Amino acid sequence: MKIADRIIVPLDVPTEEEAIALLDQLPQVTFWKVGLELFVASGPSILQELKSRQKRVFLDLKFHDIPNTVAGACRSAARYGVDLITVHATAGKDALKAAQAAVEVGAAEADQAVPQLLAITVLTSLSARSLAFELKIPLELPEYALHMALMAQECGIPGAVCSPQEVSHLRQACGDRFLLVCPGVRPAWAIAADQRRTLTPREAFEAGANYLVIGRPITTAADPGAAFQQICEESFPIA
Repeated sequence: MKIADRIIVPLDVPTEEEAIALLDQLPQVTFWKVGLELFVASGPSILQELKSRQKRVFLDLKFHDIPNTVAGACRSAARYGVDLITVHATAGKDALKAAQAAVEVGAAEADQAVPQLLAITVLTSLSARSLAFELKIPLELPEYALHMALMAQECGIPGAVCSPQEVSHLRQACGDRFLLVCPGVRPAWAIAADQRRTLTPREAFEAGANYLVIGRPITTAADPGAAFQQICEESFPIA
């Protein structure tokens, strides 16, 4: 798979019109992420737009609720024919197992391929300090992220979302077939902003990431296409 196909660009804009403008600016991007802001604003029509352009879709709504509600949301989301869907690992084992069963049912009902579920381990905006002092979680952050990923894998979830700083540890523990997607990745020339646990794209791929989510360094650049191309060129793993 080409490096360009392993970089997911988020449509983190408030309207469908702005999202379509980004799609028009970046026709070379094959994989797009739709998150809460845009999906709440536009609903499934933006997913239909992406599908009509033969794009891959990461539906990043981070479902987190009781098992029955998570399952219902995953079943509905799977009907859209998206490629990736997120659910918080902290919803617990019952919710994770129900979510995996539900995407299989929803995809079958709509005659779609089964999307891959990704468990959110620890949000990349959280630091070790906030985990310990705000959330009162006694584990060290890497240990906690690994626990969340292993629990998800035990429940049949095929992948996880983690910080690039945890990806090497998760890859070693979860094996080569477990899908690892890393947001919070920043090229050396970009500002980290609200991301706390970052690596460069090349470092993240070398550590074992399957896909990277890279937004603002591309979408807010003066020339988004040139920024995307530069990141692709800089991302080839040495190892």
